[in-house]
Amino acid sequence: MRHIEGEDLRGAHFRDVDMSGAQFREAVLNGVRMRGVELVDADIDGAIYGLRVNGVEVAPLVEAELNRRHPERALLQDRTVAGLRAALDAYAQMWESTYERVASMPAGTVDVSVDDEWSFAQTLRHLVCCTDGWLRWGAQGRRDADVFWPAGVPHSQFSSRAGSIGIDPAAAPSYDEVLEVRRQRVQEVRDVLAALTPEEAGSPAAPPPWMDQSEPFTVGKCIGVVLSEEWEHHSFATRDLDLIDTGAAPSPEST
Repeated sequence: MRHIEGEDLRGAHFRDVDMSGAQFREAVLNGVRMRGVELVDADIDGAIYGLRVNGVEVAPLVEAELNRRHPERALLQDRTVAGLRAALDAYAQMWESTYERVASMPAGTVDVSVDDEWSFAQTLRHLVCCTDGWLRWGAQGRRDADVFWPAGVPHSQFSSRAGSIGIDPAAAPSYDEVLEVRRQRVQEVRDVLAALTPEEAGSPAAPPPWMDQSEPFTVGKCIGVVLSEEWEHHSFATRDLDLIDTGAAPSPEST
């Protein structure tokens, strides 16, 4: 398989090419125009806005269907303090049920990577990093040395600079430690929301180092990002657990 990585293909034209089975990861496809294409059995995950297929804008249809399938997802639309609290309660319960599911699966399941995605344990480490960045750094404005857990997993685009915020790329915590820290961070979010007033939620906040620092954020918006990450990554994690369960992905014994 040919690998193309790190190349600037902006403005490139692809004509009469066969890209069947191609994989795009961390790719920017903004403004792509596709005409006369054949797109069968494709699978797309990402931030997709303004996409039109045969003249129909897709995003509103996808949003409505996701909310129909997952009613708890609609909680993200209420960014009031009360709405944030309700979303946290729902998502924390979702995750606890998933922890129980994983505990009943074969040993080593937490370290299985499906289709080169993060393993379950890595996903939890990423959520810790997100909470550290959006809650501690962003909403709380903390700048002390231990804002970021050294074993957190940052976004892929920021991984090369992870050391600048105290993250150790070589960290290999046990799953028990990961789960303990993860639950601590959820409790931190709960504690902050319990004391948060609407006025405080609307006050300015700085986004974490991996974000565009020129975009304005508020305390409430920062916490909203934490909760969005909670739902999105739970969706990804359960998708992969389903594949492991059905044998459509490598089992722990084969990895």
